[in-house]
Amino acid sequence: MTEMPFNSDALLELTSTGVHLLSTWGLSVAGAIALLIVGRWVAALLRRSAHRAMKRSQLEPSLIPFFSSAIHYLVIAVVVIAVLNLFGVQTASLVAVVGAAGLAIGLALQGTLSNFSAGVMLLVLRPIRVGDFVEVSGTAGTVVEIGLFTTMLNTSDNIRVVISNSNVDGQTIKNYSFNETRRNDLLIGISYDDDIGKAMEVIAKVLDDDDRVLKDPKYRIGVAELGTSSVNLTIRPWCQRTDYLSLRLDLQRELKEKLEAAGCSLPYPQQDVHLIASPD
Repeated sequence: MTEMPFNSDALLELTSTGVHLLSTWGLSVAGAIALLIVGRWVAALLRRSAHRAMKRSQLEPSLIPFFSSAIHYLVIAVVVIAVLNLFGVQTASLVAVVGAAGLAIGLALQGTLSNFSAGVMLLVLRPIRVGDFVEVSGTAGTVVEIGLFTTMLNTSDNIRVVISNSNVDGQTIKNYSFNETRRNDLLIGISYDDDIGKAMEVIAKVLDDDDRVLKDPKYRIGVAELGTSSVNLTIRPWCQRTDYLSLRLDLQRELKEKLEAAGCSLPYPQQDVHLIASPD
């Protein structure tokens, strides 16, 4: 059996190459590993801190995971760019490519991103909340969900309506549940032959006897207009928003019955036709 000759020159060259690689990349590799470890720890720490801070500030619960995760991945992205810099990678070109790709994706998903940004604004500013009765984009209903892309309403007849957030944030919103009190505006017509003062006394008595009508602000009763067939009286009582509909329905019936019982009539539109005989 023949023995392989010992090649000291090859061993020396291999050792020299190893020392060169270790001296050139060893510190970079060690620095990259340390940077990745510290970066992940910092990202997790910032995510937990942001999560606690947003909970204390009573931010919309559905937004807290999104923002905390965004902070986490942003820190990770910065760490990865720093690691690539350690190995001499030109990150400026990489960032430019990623930016161009992001722009292309943004243009392709313009409508979706518009709904997303509008959803974030709705959840942060909270002009409407789940449970509010609102009117937006020509639809009135109770808010059942505010998502990152759509808002869902249930109408009074229990129909689910889904509206894109961009059509909610960019439109005039009527929030009927925001204030604790509301004013009920009623219009009732009486005959021109009726006593206006007596009719107003009857109306005031009905309002005073109803506990749902607030004492402050005080209700108002007045002549709104002299119509073609009736004297129209405006009645403006205030109530708690939860009593709005029931009070309105009850008042319209009770006012009609009490006014008729007091001798007032509720006229309907009519025309007087005068027949003039033509001369022979």
